Formats: sequence, C-alpha cells, structure tokens
Amino acid sequence: MWVLCIGALVIICITHWVYRWKNPRCNGKLPPGSMGFPLLGETLQFFSPNTSSDIPPFIKKRMKRYGPIFKTNLVGRPVVVSTDPDLNYFIFQQEGHLFQSWYPDTFTEIFGRQNVGSLHGFMYKYLKNMVLNLFGPESLKKMVPQIEQAATRRLQQWSNQNSVELKEATASMIFDLTAKKLISYDQNNSSENLRQNFVAFIQGLISFPLDIPGTAYHKCLQGRKRAMNMLKNLLQERRENTKKQQSDFFDFVLEELQKEGTILTEAIALDLMFVLLFASFETTSLAITLAVKFLSDHPLVLSQLREEHESIVKQRENPDSGLTWKEYKSMTFTFQFISETVRLANIVPGIFRRALRDIQFKDYTIPAGWAVMVCPPAVHLNPAKYEDPLAFNPSRWKGMESNGASKHFMAFGGGMRFCVGTDFTKVQMAVFLHCLVTKYRWDAIRGGNILRTPGLQFPNGFHVQIMENETRKDGKDI
Repeated sequence: MWVLCIGALVIICITHWVYRWKNPRCNGKLPPGSMGFPLLGETLQFFSPNTSSDIPPFIKKRMKRYGPIFKTNLVGRPVVVSTDPDLNYFIFQQEGHLFQSWYPDTFTEIFGRQNVGSLHGFMYKYLKNMVLNLFGPESLKKMVPQIEQAATRRLQQWSNQNSVELKEATASMIFDLTAKKLISYDQNNSSENLRQNFVAFIQGLISFPLDIPGTAYHKCLQGRKRAMNMLKNLLQERRENTKKQQSDFFDFVLEELQKEGTILTEAIALDLMFVLLFASFETTSLAITLAVKFLSDHPLVLSQLREEHESIVKQRENPDSGLTWKEYKSMTFTFQFISETVRLANIVPGIFRRALRDIQFKDYTIPAGWAVMVCPPAVHLNPAKYEDPLAFNPSRWKGMESNGASKHFMAFGGGMRFCVGTDFTKVQMAVFLHCLVTKYRWDAIRGGNILRTPGLQFPNGFHVQIMENETRKDGKDI
C-alpha cells in the first residue's frame, strides 16, 4: 500500500513540476508562447539549422502564432523574445536600470566569467574606454595604411593561387593584423600558432554544451584554455621585459595593471584580450565574405562600387599613393553597401539582456530574472520598414544615417553597449573592398551557400579565383 502512496506522490510532484514549467508564475500577464519540454525547453528548435536568409523559422513561426513579443525557454532559461521595435528600443535605453547584459552559462564559460559582455556599471564603462583607446577614430586614422598594406599583400598572394577560400583567407588576414596591434604577435616568429586555438574555439562555439572528450564543445573549451595560456605567458614576458614606450595594446593594459589602486585585474585583462582577438576577425571575415558574394551576384552593384573607388584613385596627384582618412570618409556608396550587407547578414541572431525587476510593457509583464532576447533579423527584414526586405539593394540607404543604432537597424547592437569595434569593422571592410575592386577581378568557383545555426556560417566555404587586372597600353584596366 505504501508503495502505491509513494508512486502517487511522485506522479503528483512530477505533474505539478511540469505544470509549473509550462505555466511560470508571474505578477501580471506573461506574453503568449510555449515553454517547450521540461529542461530542454525549445532549445533544439532554436538551434535547428536552416539555409534561409529570411527571419529564422523558429522566430517567424512564433511571430505568426503569438505576435511580435512571445515567451519561450532556451538552454533551461525562461526568455521573452522581442521582435517589437519599441520594446527593443526600450530595452537598450534602460540598460543598467531595468535590464543588464546577459548570456547563457555556456557562453560565459567559453568567453570567460570576467569577459566584457558579462560586466556591468562602472567596470564595463572602464573597459569600454580602454577599447576605444585602441579602436577610436584617432587610432583608426593611423591604422588605415596598415590595413591597406595587409590587404594589398594578401590579395597579391591570393592572385597567384588557383583558388582561395575567402572566409578562411580573410579571417587569417584580419587576425594577423589585429594580433599584431593588440599583442605584437607574429606567427612567423612564434613557436605556437595562436589562431589555430581560435579555429577550434569557433567550431564548438555554437554546439550542444556537452563537455566530454571528442565533442565540439569540449574542443572549444580546450582551444580557449590553450589560447588563454599563451596570452598569460605573453603577459608574464611583458612584465619581465617592460618597455619605456607603448607599442601595442598589451603595453597599455600592463600599464593599467601596474597603476596604484587600479580596478583592473589580470583575469579581466586576459578575458578582454581573448574576446577582442575573437570578435575582431570572426564577424568581420564573415561580413567581407558575404559582401564579395553579393558583388558576384549583383554585377550592377559591383560596377557602381568600382566606379566610386576608381574615382578616388583618379583624383589623386599620385595614383600610387596610399588611401587617406579623407578618402575613406568620402566613400558614400561603400557605406551604403556595407549597411546593406550587414543588414542581410544578421551575423548576430540575438542580443540578450536580463530583467532586473518586474517590467510592464504594453499589456505584458516581463518577470524579474527572466532573459530577454532582441531579434535583429526580425527588425532588419521587416517589410513595413524595408521594401522587398530580402532584396540586396544598397541604394535603399541613400540619404539615410546608419552610423549608429536605431529602432530599425541594430547590426552592431544598441544603447550603451553599441559595439565599440563598429568603426574598426567598417574601415577594414571599406579598405579591403577598395584594394579588391581597383586592382583585381574574381570568379566564384564553388561554395558560397549559407547555413544558420542560428549564427551565419559558410559550411562549404566560398572559393574564388582572384586575378590581377590587366592593363592596356593607355594605362587603363581591361
């Protein structure tokens, strides 16, 4: 008899738990939606691969069923998903007051518990100002010649090859440039290949969080561990061989660490370097690869872009002189092209925040402690704002301001956490495109198809053959 009682009690407890999972407590009205299966939630559906450039099927299906704001559960966490421009804007404006930056535990484990995305308040502002010292306008002006030299050198190398996988090639180019700027790292003079650790890291970044040897997630964590050990050793070497004058960002960080009363710790500094190295090359190389693919698919856009850049060269007293900051700032159509590329790329499929207290918005309540996911693809592909949103049309940006974030454009985030590397990304893209379209042509060989899981990937790469422009006797390119 007692066995039946215990069995009945267990069933009652499980039933109550399942009911509570599907019907979370709320001091108000929760947005509509489903919490999915216990423990798993709707995580598998969210990460399900798709090949569409449209709003992710997971989001689109629920928008049609529930409206622009709905609830779900991802990686064991209750989440309110927002595709509503007004709520998105409200979330970004209330950063640090009603909301704060949040990422799933798996991301925190990978990027480090002291990473800049997980820090708040004064500490976040302090690190942001440190990064602006590296990627601010004055620093970028000095970097333009270095970026142009790197692009020129790589394009020359690639033109001697039958085929180049563009995503990998541009990632390598940008990583080498950034690693030199950050930590004076030169692979040719190092016994260890730092970028290889990041390759392993990337492959497991968006994978099921199972830390068992052989899994992508385990390899990802191992890649992080090796990269962090290299950075730690470099920091120790700098301490033992201090320089009188700063030459890179590591010197600046070391100087900050040695200041009396500094709030910077070694753990925070190393996590910052790790995140900067990763963020600087991975997203930009994806954007450049997609940009070249768009140019391959839209010859009229390529013609217009080439015309702008050839005009810049023709107006110089010396055609072989390097690109200037003034010339960069004059690239009107190029900036339109970049904005349209990142609008359709949607490299970041979701921006996460956490509610600090119960929040009322319209008819709904977002409970304290719940995560909120702003969905950029739903904003960028909104037909009410963008006519024929899936069409690649840089001219739609004519006369529009796209330097910052708005309710309808958040490719680089928004609010106080607007990406501090935005201008660095734009400079790299614009300078690379300048070198490419003025001196080279290319043929797409294979690949170029995209996969979203939910982040953007090129599963088969994008293989191209790059050829130097031939020159006629009158000096004009053929």
